[in-house]
Amino acid sequence: MANYHLVILKKPYLEAILAGRKRIESRFARTKHSPFGAVLAGDKIFLKLSSGPVCAVANAGEVKNFENLTPEQIIEIKQQYNHYIKGSNEYWRSKMGCRFGFLVWLEGVRAVGPVRICKKDWRGWVVLTEKENFGLLKMGDFERG
Repeated sequence: MANYHLVILKKPYLEAILAGRKRIESRFARTKHSPFGAVLAGDKIFLKLSSGPVCAVANAGEVKNFENLTPEQIIEIKQQYNHYIKGSNEYWRSKMGCRFGFLVWLEGVRAVGPVRICKKDWRGWVVLTEKENFGLLKMGDFERG
């Protein structure tokens, strides 16, 4: 059974995903937390604009998790994948101290809604559960996608 995720994105990144220019979503962190190890190929992903509505849905394609990263390895990831990640130099500089990394290829991206939800915390990635799903698991149209 597929897992469901809510991903919060800044406007330029969400627009690039919808336009097909950004095909990989990346997350890097100093400590091990979601989405590291929590996403599998075939999982369903809701894409939400930061401080805005859910605007798109996608399926997780290939997934890569990295741990014990060094700055040199982060540079390698940038060189190998940034043409699909679309991270700025500032983005990559800010990730140099991270020890954990995560990449997910976004497949079958399509616009929905917009669907407004009530999310008031700072998490940029939420693994949805039966108990915490912001009403998104009731979106029947997503299931057909």
